[in-house]
This record gives sequence, structure tokens and C-alpha cells, in this order.
Amino acid sequence: MPSAPAGLVLTPGASADRDHSTLIALDESLPEIAVVRLTLGTTSVTRAVAKIVEAAEALAAELSVPGEKIALGGRSFGGRCTSVAHAEGLAVHSLVLLSYPLHPPGKPANLRVDHFEKITAPCLFVSGERDPFGSPAEFAEHTPRIAGPVDSQWVPGNHSPKDESLVVAHVRHWFGLA
Repeated sequence: MPSAPAGLVLTPGASADRDHSTLIALDESLPEIAVVRLTLGTTSVTRAVAKIVEAAEALAAELSVPGEKIALGGRSFGGRCTSVAHAEGLAVHSLVLLSYPLHPPGKPANLRVDHFEKITAPCLFVSGERDPFGSPAEFAEHTPRIAGPVDSQWVPGNHSPKDESLVVAHVRHWFGLA
């Protein structure tokens, strides 16, 4: 469990924007941290990663801190892209990966984990217990490939857990703020 970062860049899922309710709930519950919520506006991983890198570097500059003080977080596609940004070399404090899409629903062989070995930052995964994008057993199988420390937390629900307060509580606790 890392200490709290100076800043946090949050990204939504592929069909959502910066005003997704989970991102707003996190933003409002983390007054100790400078939070930037992005709208990715693309389903291209390459374009999304470029936007994330730009936002993380801008937040670090605004706060006058190194990139290692900025955490990246995202829901579903946004989390996947933040993890790719770090795996491709963006120095970060940590990764907060909500409803991470290990694979498309019903296609467990189509894994999105090739970059896991290049992840060195601490990672918090928070997902629904019945998420069709990855079960607790599948996460247990694939997250050991991550070089950095991993904490996986499960909440009631599917890919869109209804009780956002549980997601928020896990993030606050992980950052040592609870």
C-alpha cells in the first residue's frame, strides 16, 4: 500500500466521459489529492495513452512534483490505458484500476495482459465479484505477472458495481487516507 500521491489522473471507460459517477465520487472523496478527470474521447489505446501521458505530465508540472508523485487511475478501458501508459515508460506513483477488462466478456482467451510484466508501480484493482471482463480467479492467475505490488479488492456487483462508496473506501484505504 503506497502513501497518498500528490495528484491523480482519472480516466473513464470507453463509452463514458470525465463525468462518470465513479470518477466524480472519487474526485469528491479525495480532497487531499489534486484530481484531474479526463474524457478520452477515443477507443484507440494509442490515442488514449497519449492523452493520459500529456495530462499526467501537465499535472506534475502544475504541482511542481516529479511524475513519481502522480497516480493514474481508470475505469475499464481507461484503467487499461493508464496501465499501458505506465508500461510504456511513464513514471507514476501508482495505478488504481477499476473494473479492469482482463478480456472481453465471453472471450477469456482474448487477454489484455501482455504489458503486465512491464508494470512496476503499485497497483490496486477494484472490481465486481461477477464482472464478465475478469473473475477473481482470472485476476489471481494473471496479476502475478505484474512486477510491482498488487492489491485486488472485490465488491458486490458486475462490471459496474452499484455501491461506489465501497470503491471509494478501498481507494482511500489503499492510499492510507481511511
